[in-house]
Amino acid sequence: MNKAVACLLIRLYPRKWRDRYELEFEALLEDERGGLWAMVNVAWSALYERVSPAQGGMMDQNSQTFRMIVKQPSAFLPLAMSVGALAVLFVAAVYSFAHSGHGLVREADEGAAAHLWQILMAGQLPVLAVFVFKWLPRAPRQTLYILAVQAGAILAAMAPVYFLNL
Repeated sequence: MNKAVACLLIRLYPRKWRDRYELEFEALLEDERGGLWAMVNVAWSALYERVSPAQGGMMDQNSQTFRMIVKQPSAFLPLAMSVGALAVLFVAAVYSFAHSGHGLVREADEGAAAHLWQILMAGQLPVLAVFVFKWLPRAPRQTLYILAVQAGAILAAMAPVYFLNL
């Protein structure tokens, strides 16, 4: 492959990737006799590297930080569901207090708020399982930190139910 074309194709890759692999990859491309198909393949790989950087090793060391993992839907969603369950209790208490003058009281029929709380609390278990299976082998320490935060959110959502006998 022509040196100018090889340099142009290498420029498609992210800076971090080029800093690590540029010299070896340029030598490989110059030795390559591939034609259009090889250029398309290299361009496609560069695009893929920009969209989804290589996992593990030197390229993506900071992708397994607490901050990056907590942004994953499987980590954030259970936390949001626990906060939502707590918000359901708060809204139900405010609504009950506004209409009856009393706070939340235990009734024979649990009502919509109780059912919604139960769905939110039970619905986060499969998402937590997916999170644990995906992230525990990759980043155990950060995963355990996130699980501790999620456990705190679950306990915070369960505390009013337990202490107020709802």
